[in-house]
Amino acid sequence: MTRQPSIFVSHGSPTLPLERGPAVDFLRGLGGALGRPEAILMVSAHWDTGRPAVSAAKKPETIHDFYGFPPPLYQLRYPAPGAPELANRVSALLEAMGLRPDIDPQRGLDHGAWTSLYHMYPEADIPVAQLSIQSHLGPAHHVRLGEALRPLRDEGVLIMASGGATHNLSELSYQRGNPVPQPWVVEFNDWLADAVLAGRRDDLIAYREKAPNAVRNHPTDEHLIPLFVALGAGGPGAAAQRLHSSISSGVISMDAFRFD
Repeated sequence: MTRQPSIFVSHGSPTLPLERGPAVDFLRGLGGALGRPEAILMVSAHWDTGRPAVSAAKKPETIHDFYGFPPPLYQLRYPAPGAPELANRVSALLEAMGLRPDIDPQRGLDHGAWTSLYHMYPEADIPVAQLSIQSHLGPAHHVRLGEALRPLRDEGVLIMASGGATHNLSELSYQRGNPVPQPWVVEFNDWLADAVLAGRRDDLIAYREKAPNAVRNHPTDEHLIPLFVALGAGGPGAAAQRLHSSISSGVISMDAFRFD
């Protein structure tokens, strides 16, 4: 099997499947650039549980976990097959690390999972399982979670973390449609990329204290948390790449990273 990377993508608005622009162009090319994995393990900011949970649905439903958006968005489906065997493998790896995972036999794919895959693998024919985050446990816990998952990469599984390099919806309400990136967003975004590319894991884990404008860009942790799973799955000293960088509506970074 071809060894797979771990990646982090910013999924932006739920309307991503209907949008055009640099981030969509990037995602449309990303599936081809990565090749076809045996399966995908999605880690989305939109499934947040008390302890790790992994979905084992045979036919995961497309979850429209948002409201007030254009009607055509609610008609979209991403009918990828599930990956129950992968879910069991994930559960065993987490148990071996002393974590106590749950297996959810019915959980579908939330918009943090399916909207990016909609562009990356439009055929929806690659098995997908989803792993929850535990945002209350912070970045270091999620690095450990990623470390537990690292063997999957040698088993042909793409570990794909989906969140947001920045995520402040209050600011978005003021800036929506503004094409000019705000300086406080650019400063944080550049710090994040520098820390990732330089492998400054400790600084990343402590980003709320270390990074400029961290709390303004992330009033809460959950949208950056998936990055730490991808980071942990990459391993110490892993080569990191910034796959994409763009900012939507002045405040929403769509940055993406790869760890090998």
